[in-house]
Amino acid sequence: MSRLIIFLIIFLVLDFYTLQSFRVIIKNNIITYVYIFFSLVVLGNFFYQILTFDRSNGIPFKFSLALSLLVLFYVPKIVVAVTLLGEDIFRFIVYINENYIKTANTEGVALQNRRKFISQIALGLAAIPFASILYGVIKGKYNYKVLKYTLHFEDLPETFDGYKLTQISDIHSGSFDNINKVEYAVDLINEQQSDVILFTGDMVNNKAEELIPYKEIFGKLKAKDGLYSVLGNHDYGDYVRWESKEDKHKNLETLKSFQKEMGFDLLLNESRYLEKAGERIALVGVENWGAGGFKTAGDLKKAASAIDKNDFKILMSHDPTHWERKVIEDDYHYHLTLSGHTHGMQFGIEIPGWFKWSPVKWRYKYWAGIYEELGQYINVNRGFGYLAFPGRVGIWPEITVIELKKGSNNA
Repeated sequence: MSRLIIFLIIFLVLDFYTLQSFRVIIKNNIITYVYIFFSLVVLGNFFYQILTFDRSNGIPFKFSLALSLLVLFYVPKIVVAVTLLGEDIFRFIVYINENYIKTANTEGVALQNRRKFISQIALGLAAIPFASILYGVIKGKYNYKVLKYTLHFEDLPETFDGYKLTQISDIHSGSFDNINKVEYAVDLINEQQSDVILFTGDMVNNKAEELIPYKEIFGKLKAKDGLYSVLGNHDYGDYVRWESKEDKHKNLETLKSFQKEMGFDLLLNESRYLEKAGERIALVGVENWGAGGFKTAGDLKKAASAIDKNDFKILMSHDPTHWERKVIEDDYHYHLTLSGHTHGMQFGIEIPGWFKWSPVKWRYKYWAGIYEELGQYINVNRGFGYLAFPGRVGIWPEITVIELKKGSNNA
């Protein structure tokens, strides 16, 4: 409850500054009252949804709507508040200088009035995140991007030179609201004509039934060497209240059967070999292993027990924290790890090949794209779907295509 009070105070401060900007520019009491009323409705509805949140139903639409409205209207207010706070600091410095530093001035001066053009600049700047978030909610969540990488390995088996894999992650089928867009994305995946398709967890938000409207669509995924998957933290149903442990277990078993029906070979701390012309690479899949309260069912040793240490290895592990804390230093040397989980926070700024930033970087060291450590690679997929906030701003839904090449990158 104390956290909610702190957040409420922060939101009210944002409203205080934005209201000042409105009143300086718009000399109309009716518009001002409408603004106050609408702000209170958005804020009040959000806190009401939090206080009445029912975990037994996962994340309901009304909560997602309340969150999207809060983000849409209060992120721009941060821009306004920061701009006007900067002006306040300037006004205060001028006031101190005129009244306490300039000794020639004995009469003193009043604090300067807020300048209209600063308020205009503040609202103009705020329009940028407002438009971006609005686009992210309406269009951005289905703005699928195919990201292609070529990775070189000296010890890649010869016959796998040029081998292509497609990775998707974090489908979160319970969040979708446009089945046609999902069909388009599945067609886009198939257009890549990769040798294998690998899904790295979070097929649903919480319940297997979320997948029912999309089973036939994802069942159309095709790859010559098959489809493989692992579980993510949301797939276990840990974030809802079940009537019994049996119901929770049944939900997970149903999800497993659905994945099998769609053609996925679900790896539960297991391995498979992908074979080609007498050579092979090992595909290893662990259950979710996460830190900071996330499920740690992954068992790397068990998953790799049936493969050889000298095999070329691809590891599927939902949470990139696993790679950071367990995989990199493992003596089996996992050439390529595929993860997801972070979604890139569904919010950030990215110029492909040049710059990427998201607040999620403060939580995860490896949060989007390709990273290399100790001669091993990880790709952190930005996610296929979305969760809680029904949109994506700057960090778009991702389909990853990775081509494996034998030899040095300098060759």
